[in-house]
Amino acid sequence: MTKKFGFWTLTFLVIANMIGAGVFTTSGFSLAALGSANVVLAAWLLGGLIALAGAASYGMLIQRMPESGGEYTFLKQAAHPWLGFIAGWVSIITGFSGAIALAALAMEGYLLPDESRPNWLPSGTIAVAAIITTGLFHGVRAGLGATAQNLVVLLKLGLLLILLLFAATKLGSDTWQGWPATPTALQGWPFAAEFASSLMWISLSYLGFNAAIYVAGEVADAEQIIPRALITGTVAVTLLYLLLNAIFVYAPPADKIMGVKDVAAVSAFFLGGSHLENFIRATIAISLLTSVFSMMMAAPRVYAKMADDGLLPSILSFSGDSPQNAIITQTVLAVAIVLMTDLRGLLSYLGVTLSLCAACSVGCLFLPSVRQRSLLHPLHAIPAFYIVATLASAGLMAFQYPQHLRGTLLTVVIGSVAYIVTRWMTSSSSPSQ
Repeated sequence: MTKKFGFWTLTFLVIANMIGAGVFTTSGFSLAALGSANVVLAAWLLGGLIALAGAASYGMLIQRMPESGGEYTFLKQAAHPWLGFIAGWVSIITGFSGAIALAALAMEGYLLPDESRPNWLPSGTIAVAAIITTGLFHGVRAGLGATAQNLVVLLKLGLLLILLLFAATKLGSDTWQGWPATPTALQGWPFAAEFASSLMWISLSYLGFNAAIYVAGEVADAEQIIPRALITGTVAVTLLYLLLNAIFVYAPPADKIMGVKDVAAVSAFFLGGSHLENFIRATIAISLLTSVFSMMMAAPRVYAKMADDGLLPSILSFSGDSPQNAIITQTVLAVAIVLMTDLRGLLSYLGVTLSLCAACSVGCLFLPSVRQRSLLHPLHAIPAFYIVATLASAGLMAFQYPQHLRGTLLTVVIGSVAYIVTRWMTSSSSPSQ
């Protein structure tokens, strides 16, 4: 397998995966639930610390198992093939197909709001076109896809920097109408439950911190480069998220953004009027396009790895410079989801399912087959913090809103059935049978 991805490509891959629909939509809902801009920003800070612990933990995992495949590879090798298959199944259905479709639909919503859509243009057309285009870029030649991704990520970061600089020029003026923020009225259990729910939404925005692990087999010195790329990308995005959300929650009056899904556009309007709002809508559309680019780069590598292990058809394996058939499959799955659903109900499902899958993967660091140090070694505090924080947030959210776990449980059940069928078919076709 050609070693073609370097530190900056991997860092941009992490950044592009992390900066998706969540950061531009979550704070309005979190503010409605928590009632305080200060608490919302604190949740984003805590989410960043949890993501940084996760990035460091995944860096430790890749040093033990420097192969492509992500959570599928970690859990298959360190725990059990069934867990690895479930992780791969979650990646296929939730982590990539659903997330790609979500990013593409959100991009279309910002680029062409419903009130501006011409009658002759069906909903989802732009989203489908974006998915097919990125699939072609990555399928024709891997180097072309990586170069295109790096360019659009740099463009996205430049546009977001313009927003931050413009907001800085307004500091100390009456433009920042949400400052100072009022304290939250919630206390005790209601506060803990709502904070945990908001944290799960926010964690979904951070979950791309692991993106570089999916192409580990195509990286020279993966054990050294990937951990640095994971941490560098996560730190950069955490700082960017804190600055962006400070604008989102402090610039407009609180009552103007509570429960609003396009909080970024509303905040931009209060900062600089309709011209800045239109600029931000275009910036967000580009940001979401880069998310589609990066996920279309990472996802097919999981399919190819599972195909190499006999858990998916061999046609999905690498063929030449890239796993072209796997890229085609991913494109078809994502397009199908765009055409079948609006994905609004998937947000909580995505957060809980992917967070629990990541926590299980990090837990591999404590298994004897992977662990190289004593359980009480200080470095184990990092993955322990990630696991405890993730499980606590998911548990509190599930206790308050148990319906959010149903989709996760259904995914595991269907994945388990698929695993049993796959193993049966593999054993039946074995020459020894």
